[in-house]
Order: sequence, then C-alpha cells, then structure tokens
Amino acid sequence: MDTSAYLTAVVEQTRTLAEWVDNQDESAPVPTCPKWTLADLVDHVGATQRMVTMLVGGRMTDPSDAFAGYVPAPADSAEWRTWLNDGAAEAKQAFDSVTDDTPVWDPSGADAGVPFWSRRLFGEISVHRADAAAALGKDYELEPEHAAGAIEDWLDTMTSRGYWENKPDFAKAMRGDGQTLHFHTTDAAGEWLARREPDRVALEHSHTKADVAVRGPATDLLLVLSRRRPLAEAPQLEVLGERALFAHWIDHMDWTTDT
Repeated sequence: MDTSAYLTAVVEQTRTLAEWVDNQDESAPVPTCPKWTLADLVDHVGATQRMVTMLVGGRMTDPSDAFAGYVPAPADSAEWRTWLNDGAAEAKQAFDSVTDDTPVWDPSGADAGVPFWSRRLFGEISVHRADAAAALGKDYELEPEHAAGAIEDWLDTMTSRGYWENKPDFAKAMRGDGQTLHFHTTDAAGEWLARREPDRVALEHSHTKADVAVRGPATDLLLVLSRRRPLAEAPQLEVLGERALFAHWIDHMDWTTDT
C-alpha cells in the first residue's frame, strides 16, 4: 500500500468507527484496553490523527508543537461522529499536500516521516477499531490485504531503532542471541522473520526455518500479535516450534494497550 491508499483506508475505517460510537455510553469499558473507557478510545484515535495532521501538514521536523496542540474529543458522544470523520478527512488532506520525501519528523529513526505516519495512522485505526468492536459487541472485519498491512505496521514500528531506544523495558525483554520467530499470513501476501539480537530485533521479509512459526489468516494474526485476541481464541492460527518463545513475544507486545 502507498501513502494515498493508507489514508483512503484511514478515512473509511474511521467512518465505520464513528458510526459505531455515535451516541454510545462514554463510560463503557474497553475490554481489550482495560485502563480505557470508550471516551478514552475515541479521544486517542481522533487526537492522534489531529496531531499527525499538524506534523505532516506543517512539515514539522520537531514534534513538540504538534504534541502541544493536542485536541481532546468532545465530552458528548453525540458529537463524536462528526469529530472523528472531520479529523480523518483533515489528515488525508494533509498527506495529499506533501510527497513521501517531504521532511517530517520520523520517530522510528528512518528519516521517512510521511510514509511512516501514513502507515502508522492506518495501523492505529485498524487495531483501535477492534477495540471499539470489543467494547460495543460489533463484528470486526478487515480485508486480508489490509490486515497484512496493519501487521507490517505493528512489527516494523515495534522493531524500529527509535522504539528500541525509547522503550528500555521492551529492549531488555527482547534482547536475545539469535532466537527467531516467523509470521506468515495464509490469505494475503505477508511473511516476516523477527530475530532477537543483543542490540535490536531485526525484521526481515523472508521465508526460512525459525525457532517458532505462526501462520494463519491475516486478521487473526493481527489481533493476536496486537493482543486484541488471545491465542486460544484464534484456532485457525497454527504455531509450530517453541510456543514459549511466542508467548514471551506476545507478553511484551503491549505498546498500544498501555497507552
């Protein structure tokens, strides 16, 4: 997927989320994010999109101004639908105004801010829409190709140099001496090999023998990797090899649920 396709999908998925949360109970718990209410979830999604809009639209190489411009969600859930849709539309306009090589702050350390943030917004809404589905009893559906794209975002962000350097507890837990995990989507193109090294987790797109391999439908794999669905509730996923290694990996994939 390219930047334009990511943002089109962001607008579409945000529209679905906005319909789901319209006029809902602001205090409803979000079981996949135990510290959050539905109001927290809406606030996070919409405010994040607006901050990224400021970063990209303002061509910011220093993120402090965008973070200072945090815009909270309306307190009244009757206003959420419009607020969410407006934010997604503004984000798409911001990305339409730049090119992939426009200088924008990239927290991953790769110096490619526009592609990073387009994919990050897509990954955010894909996972957080699953949170809303869990909170409201909705069926969560995602095209396999989109689920594979969200897995790519999740894995690439979690294994980036910037994430490693800014999350010391994560880095400590993920240090290794070459242990490998292979992830493979069976209904869309997607293969990833993660190697736990002393100074990073190296991510490759390859098919090779690993200490543990996890394969199955892309949406199931996304929800398990992002800790939105327990492995025991994803019977279509096949785990081959050292299950304890995969369990350790999942135990530390807590970036979104703790925010």
